[in-house]
Amino acid sequence: MESAQDWHGAKALLEWHIELGAADAIGDVPVDRYALEPRQKNPAKQAPEPQSQQRPPAPAAQPGVDHVAIAKQAAAAARDLDALRSAIETFEGCEMKRGARNTVIADGNPAARVMIIGEAPGRDEDIAGKPFVGRAGQLLDKMFAAIGMGRDAPLSKDAIYISNVMPWRPPNNRDPSPDEIAMMVPFLERHVQLVAPEILVLMGNTPCLAVLGRKGIMRMRGHWEEAWGKPVLPMTHPAYLLRTPAAKREAWADLLAIQAKLRELS
Repeated sequence: MESAQDWHGAKALLEWHIELGAADAIGDVPVDRYALEPRQKNPAKQAPEPQSQQRPPAPAAQPGVDHVAIAKQAAAAARDLDALRSAIETFEGCEMKRGARNTVIADGNPAARVMIIGEAPGRDEDIAGKPFVGRAGQLLDKMFAAIGMGRDAPLSKDAIYISNVMPWRPPNNRDPSPDEIAMMVPFLERHVQLVAPEILVLMGNTPCLAVLGRKGIMRMRGHWEEAWGKPVLPMTHPAYLLRTPAAKREAWADLLAIQAKLRELS
């Protein structure tokens, strides 16, 4: 039988364990370090959290803002084109405005018989502050010049007036969303009322959705519709004609249809 360990032997053994990295003494009962802490029996008796450390109550949810209703009210209050421009420039409901350089309203003669509505400004239009000034706009001018009309024509009977559904350039030239279109339709409709053209020409799907409530420009082009009390002719966008030159033949037929409609209305 081994003799009892003396004090010096016990001390040396303890120092050896410490050198090996031992930090805790081993007890008689094993410790389960994954067990949950025992719950307090009377949590209601706990001291309340100091007032300075208590979290403030969450703010009540704000009701959604109806930007379409705001747009309708602002558009209806515009009594002339200058007032409409101011109403559009101060409208804050559309996030698209945040990334645009300019608010692009219109170009041409507001007394024109024909009002052309495009989709939205592109890069060139955003810089210039006018609609249809890039390559597509230059083609548009050539198209209407072929039937004796233009934005710079001195006589109103030969002039055209050009605008867009969206007055701000969409980020990365993406398509405007239905919500964005809906909040700008009241301004567009009021624009048509103030200009009072005899004919509306819708260039592409976005203006068709805004004015006629549906898309499908390849099926709709060349067929007269009616909206807002005006004859409406959907046409393919000049940008499409630049990509698809063969479609210019159909665009020429549409231009001749506009010319015939103007003679009919005269």
